[in-house]
Amino acid sequence: MNSIEKLYSVILDRKENPQEGSYTCYLFDKGLDKILKKVGEESAETIIAAKNNDNELLCGEICDLIYHLLVMCAEKGLDVNDVLLELDERSKKIGNLKQMKTVDRNT
Repeated sequence: MNSIEKLYSVILDRKENPQEGSYTCYLFDKGLDKILKKVGEESAETIIAAKNNDNELLCGEICDLIYHLLVMCAEKGLDVNDVLLELDERSKKIGNLKQMKTVDRNT
């Protein structure tokens, strides 16, 4: 089990067995809109950290974003293993270069 699977397992456990004071439980209690708001905030913070060339901050923001994405998956009933399988499938396409379309912007 990798780190993402372990974290997702904890998130699912918090959803099924709420614990007082748990931030994850707070997100589930507030619902999808709050979770989506946090995904958006963390996405923006990740972009800003990347733009500011601060890899230590960027790493932290990526972790925050992944966490909130996993909470969103749990809320929506999307198993993280389905996401990981899709990533595996997509990795098989590496090297399959697409032909770029030439677009005449002058017409």
